[in-house]
Amino acid sequence: MFYLYILYSKARDRYYVGSTGDLVDRLKTHNSNHSGFTGHTGDWVVVYKEVFDAKEKAYAKERAIKKWKSRKMIEKLISSACS
Repeated sequence: MFYLYILYSKARDRYYVGSTGDLVDRLKTHNSNHSGFTGHTGDWVVVYKEVFDAKEKAYAKERAIKKWKSRKMIEKLISSACS
């Protein structure tokens, strides 16, 4: 299984979109003290996820969402999953 995921940080009030084969381990990495975009806050939580049977499909969805460049569209996607 592969995951497309969206994280949210309350401290930064930002979203992060990614894909992985191990969501639990990846979240631990995002919340560790590292030098990347998600480093140094440690409060990232998964607010959306989709499961795919192939890495390429999860990555394709990640790229599509990142091309939106729209917080409103990301929030609409998240809210549609909650309804």
